[in-house]
Amino acid sequence: MEYLTQVIESVLAAGEILAAEWQRPDGPRGAGDKADVDIEIEQALRTALLALVDSDFWGEETESLLTGAELCWVVDPNDGTADFLRGNRGSAISVGLLRNSKPILGVVYAPVTDDRGPDYVAWEIGLHGLIRNGRHIEPCLRHQALTPGTQVLVSTAAKTQPELNAALCAPASFVPMPSIAYRLALAAAGEAVAGVSLVPVGAHDVVAGHALLIGAQGDLLNQDGDPITYSTQTELAQVSSRCFGGAPEACRQLSTRSWDKLFESQD
Repeated sequence: MEYLTQVIESVLAAGEILAAEWQRPDGPRGAGDKADVDIEIEQALRTALLALVDSDFWGEETESLLTGAELCWVVDPNDGTADFLRGNRGSAISVGLLRNSKPILGVVYAPVTDDRGPDYVAWEIGLHGLIRNGRHIEPCLRHQALTPGTQVLVSTAAKTQPELNAALCAPASFVPMPSIAYRLALAAAGEAVAGVSLVPVGAHDVVAGHALLIGAQGDLLNQDGDPITYSTQTELAQVSSRCFGGAPEACRQLSTRSWDKLFESQD
């Protein structure tokens, strides 16, 4: 593993900062979808990652560095900030690495969860399987399908329209939770058949989770059912208007469903 051990160490250290912010007596600082701690974490990760290898950098909170280098770090310091500030557990630190626009490494870490404890999933190209909380696992999504007993992970907004979400995810059940990065990580780890985002996402949201899915023989598709790519700055800023990550056939099926109904019902 060329970089993974050092990246995990940096992400776990960043997780301590995020967990401490969560535990503040008066709650995390910030409002809306911006938490004060997000910039602090990204600055710490940026310093550590750029010291590890000469590369470009694409982050959510700090100025991007794009020189055309072969490698590019892609960072979200707190994916799911709005839920974090509302008191929902499960936001995640997401660090991915692109080589020539292809994901080759990912670490997603949720330091504060409802029932899993601090939870990270990691992968680097050349590694067979994934690493979860220091333990090697070998999930395989290639032949999994939408069947009764499987789960599709969706955003916390799904709680407001349970019947529609149940129908759109059937015959699997739906599970609302923060952070598309963590939803993709859990799908890669074998806890769900797919993770879904129904709102536009940027590279910082999904590159790390995409890498994990590659390590588990899964796919990440856009709203048209096509593979998500990161070839241009425009794509880095918004890779898709919706995304579906997990078992390939399940994601293909989910991408064809009438998700617009969820938004029509709000008009």
